Amino acid sequence: MKIKEGYLLRQVAGSNIVVPVGEGSMDFSGVITLNEVGAFIWQILEKGADKQEILDKMLAEYDVSKETAEKDIDEYIEKLRGAELIAD
Repeated sequence: MKIKEGYLLRQVAGSNIVVPVGEGSMDFSGVITLNEVGAFIWQILEKGADKQEILDKMLAEYDVSKETAEKDIDEYIEKLRGAELIAD
């Protein structure tokens, strides 16, 4: 799975902001603000990753249980899918 083309993650004034560019701006108007973990997962998805890769990197980076990380990843991916930001 991968973030669709046309969306960039930028850090602005200490906040992680997703902005649409090019054709992405035709499909989505506005910006999305991500917390640190959301930005971390977004960066992994920009390169293309499956759920297991995301989970492995989350567990290596953060002090979180596997169960909590899996639940949070699932919820995050569903939100991105709902906003049509994921290309499978």
